[in-house]
Amino acid sequence: MTVPTVDVHAHVLLPEVDALVADLPGLAEARALDARRNGPAALAVSGPMVRERAPRMTDVTARLAAMDAQGVDVQLVSPSPSHYHYWADEETAEKVFRLANEATAAHCAQAPARLHGLGLVPLQHPELAVRALEHALEQGLLGVEISSHAPGRELSDPTYAPFWSRAEETGAVLFLHPFGCTLDERLDRWYLSNVVGQPVENAVALSHLIFSGVLDRYPGLKLIAAHGGGYLPTHIGRSDHAWSARSDAGAGCAHLPSSYLKRLYFDSLVHDPQVLRELVRVAGADRVLLGSDYAFDMGTGDPVAGLRAARLPDSDFHAIRGGNAAALLNLS
Repeated sequence: MTVPTVDVHAHVLLPEVDALVADLPGLAEARALDARRNGPAALAVSGPMVRERAPRMTDVTARLAAMDAQGVDVQLVSPSPSHYHYWADEETAEKVFRLANEATAAHCAQAPARLHGLGLVPLQHPELAVRALEHALEQGLLGVEISSHAPGRELSDPTYAPFWSRAEETGAVLFLHPFGCTLDERLDRWYLSNVVGQPVENAVALSHLIFSGVLDRYPGLKLIAAHGGGYLPTHIGRSDHAWSARSDAGAGCAHLPSSYLKRLYFDSLVHDPQVLRELVRVAGADRVLLGSDYAFDMGTGDPVAGLRAARLPDSDFHAIRGGNAAALLNLS
């Protein structure tokens, strides 16, 4: 127990950002799309859930009390993905990322020994990405959070090259956390928009980074995939087969797709000890980090217990509990 217990998947709500975009016409259209994708039953549950849990994601005293109850020493705090606002025009997008970065930094500054933050990047405007990343780092944040795609752009889009390059050069942490799923109304019941949509989006985004060669060109990227990387790690054999069997699948990356899992990081939030063991097997125990999705209902209130249930060797357990994150985040 000499290393801290570090939760790399924890969120902050930013009322300042909500107020900034509240009266803009693009917000109504974005919310209408979100409503179609999630369906009325999901929205009826999600609204009260967020309101009830909001104090834990806005008040630092409440956050620290929850961390103490969980046995978590340090959180890596990222804005709720609802703050991405990838619909925004360039002027609004710059206001959003600057306000989000500054507000997240101010939140974490109230407990600097225990809270470290990530900012936002407007992926819908690749020309702003480097500026947004540098602004986040200037605020003392450790990196930025990104979604699985932006409208009309996948993470394999060549226009993101300067962003990947600068992230690698600075050693910034990139946290890949999807918001929304392009399967749209097919997932509008039973909360499938999240239950199925989130792991699908993780798998698609990571596959774009692997098969396009982004990870070959920028091997030093420090990228953490939320939700254990979604469906990709447990089905990576299919990717390897395609890479070997088809010229169109194997043309973009230099090595077997499974080998790239050992260059990425994954949080432990998979809700199944057997899946967590498989993630450790394919990615390596040194590439898995504790994650809770604090404080949303699709997360866990006891991430350490979830890790313990996988019955990993003690060295792997403690590495995932905090050792890996302490090294990645350069925690003293």
